[in-house]
Amino acid sequence: MAVFISVLIQIILPMFLLIAAGAFLHRKYTLHMPTLSQLTINFFLPMVCFVNIYETELSGKTAVIVFVYLVLFNGLLIVAAMLISKLAGFDRKLSSSFQNSAVLSNSGNYGLPVSGLVFAANPLGLSIQIIISIFQNLLTYTWGFYNSVSASADNENVLKKVLKLPVLHALVLAVMLKAAGIKIPVFLWSPIENSSNAFLAVALITLGAQCAYMKITSISKPLILAVATRLLLSPMIGLLVIFLLDVHGTLAQAMFIASSFPTSRNSALLALEYDNYPEFASQTVIVTTVLSSVTVALVIYSAKIWFPL
Repeated sequence: MAVFISVLIQIILPMFLLIAAGAFLHRKYTLHMPTLSQLTINFFLPMVCFVNIYETELSGKTAVIVFVYLVLFNGLLIVAAMLISKLAGFDRKLSSSFQNSAVLSNSGNYGLPVSGLVFAANPLGLSIQIIISIFQNLLTYTWGFYNSVSASADNENVLKKVLKLPVLHALVLAVMLKAAGIKIPVFLWSPIENSSNAFLAVALITLGAQCAYMKITSISKPLILAVATRLLLSPMIGLLVIFLLDVHGTLAQAMFIASSFPTSRNSALLALEYDNYPEFASQTVIVTTVLSSVTVALVIYSAKIWFPL
């Protein structure tokens, strides 16, 4: 119990204080959300990605294990979401929105700050989360996008969107410089590192601002199923795959914790863009984000016990 309370106070509470600050600032000053979002995704996220990949000794074997885990975990979660939506009798549009809400997690604005707090003294843990975040972006712009527009998806545009992701460029550049043994001069490294350090606060304030005006009008069956799938079933599937792959230590902790993150705001954006029950999608984002203060704390607590370093 002492460890659980410590996780709540040292990791979850600081995170939600910044989220609350973002909501307050947006309500008081009406922050420009497109600017905040673009700044986070296209500047701060690539910086934190570059710094952590460049500084971490990530073996080829570890990268392969993470990739195999992500394919198995997301594959099983997608199948589970499809089965649940079919058994629940959702129509095509609601099924699409439900599946995106259940599968696409907030591994960027939420996941990276959480991992930054959990693995503050362990760059490997955060590097694994960065890889997971990049994979989630790829999943969003491929399966998530296709799932939203169904047969009308333009595969060429999807590929272009993925290849233009700045975080992907930062990953490739960091790997190339590290492989070549090139040392970055201090006058360049200093602003890069400072920008990386600013990511956590900016990302959580942005997330808070996005949630500032969300409202819950009713508790429906689809909402309950989406929340249960995202916050309960997803970590169970993640744990199953971790045991199947016989993974331990930091690697297992990082993957298990990442499986518990709330629904990505991208699922709500896709639902809004293609008119796939956008109100339901937005409600799922806010409910999973709020409830994750407890569920993610429990997963972090369990990860530290089940996968000791």
